Amino acid sequence: MMRYTVKEVAALTGVTIKALHHYHKIGLLVPHEVTAVGYRLYGIDELKRLQQILFYRELDFSLQEIQQALTDETSRIDVLTKQQELLINKQKRTEQLLQTIADSIKSQQIGHEMEELKMFNGLNKEQWQQSLAEQKEYLLNNYQYEMDTDNINVDELNALADEPERFMSQLAVLYRQKSPADDNKVQELLKSHIAYINDSITPTDASSFVDSAKFFMDDDFHRGILESREMGLSYFLYAASIKYAECSN
Repeated sequence: MMRYTVKEVAALTGVTIKALHHYHKIGLLVPHEVTAVGYRLYGIDELKRLQQILFYRELDFSLQEIQQALTDETSRIDVLTKQQELLINKQKRTEQLLQTIADSIKSQQIGHEMEELKMFNGLNKEQWQQSLAEQKEYLLNNYQYEMDTDNINVDELNALADEPERFMSQLAVLYRQKSPADDNKVQELLKSHIAYINDSITPTDASSFVDSAKFFMDDDFHRGILESREMGLSYFLYAASIKYAECSN
């Protein structure tokens, strides 16, 4: 069976000789054998373990966390499956970050302020908490409602932010085009958005959506979010929701 020296493993994998020595010292990657003169030799099983270590390093695991993860998983398939899932999630987050950067550049170029939630799409929990801090304080002071930002799910929030952002952007475009509230495109947009709310957030009918739209129009903080896009957008949303409810009855 093929055996590899430390130098050969370093050349093959890009891991430094110093790191391989350290992995051996802490028991993370033990050579297949150490010769009488002290040469470390590695086989295919050690290379497979090193591959798993490097996957975890890509996921920013500490060496101690990697040691624990490899100890907890009993088979290579289990480890690789878990790593695949983690890397896919990391890829999705990276794609979200790249999109947020692209949107930020575009907004800066055209001189248009980004929606607050969209500014933080793909970012971490602390940044989401900072983004929601003003809204949390406002809701507590004005409605005695305490928003829970300690247990937020970043991936879920990022996913939930995408569709509402598209909805508001498209609604703003239709409003700028002076489309009437009962225009087919406006009504189809509302229909799609309400279906999304039903599928992904909470059961909502046309009447309750009217109530939500009225709240966004009447409440200073939330009206400001809509009006920062287009002056009058909050009223347009409310008027369109009334037309939608009338057609739904």
